[in-house]
Amino acid sequence: MDQADSRSPRPGPPPGPEDPTGRAALQRRRVVDYALRRRGVLADLREGGLALREVCDADVYLLRAANFHGVLTETVCPVCRKENLTEVSWVFGDDLGTASGSARGQDEIEQLALTHDEFTVHVVEVCRSCSWNHLIKSYEVGLAPGEGKRVRRAVRELRRRG
Repeated sequence: MDQADSRSPRPGPPPGPEDPTGRAALQRRRVVDYALRRRGVLADLREGGLALREVCDADVYLLRAANFHGVLTETVCPVCRKENLTEVSWVFGDDLGTASGSARGQDEIEQLALTHDEFTVHVVEVCRSCSWNHLIKSYEVGLAPGEGKRVRRAVRELRRRG
């Protein structure tokens, strides 16, 4: 086996008949990193261009989501320096139905990606002490448009037979 074959699958087209395992649905596409914007906000805060209340404004839903769905990071809050930040992932997509606009853990996102059309994940960092929060990245995962409904129908049919 040559070295190229031993690597994880390259990002490619969303899964379909050519990808029966569904691995392409888990590949992150259209990744956007907001690190530069974050640095700018923190610089404005230090220089007095922004008030503390303007950047430490996490609402109660985000703070609750951090407790239940968040992943604790190694990064200390850049504002209060009291505790490590928590990352919360929010999912948005037409095919998600009532799940759209909700916070989800990584396992849940992977399950949704294997059974739903493309959707966007927004990852927000939040400090549970001072309420600092900032969008740090966004990306898309999921099946090709129209495939989610077909996959869910097949799963229901298998459950009825089984």
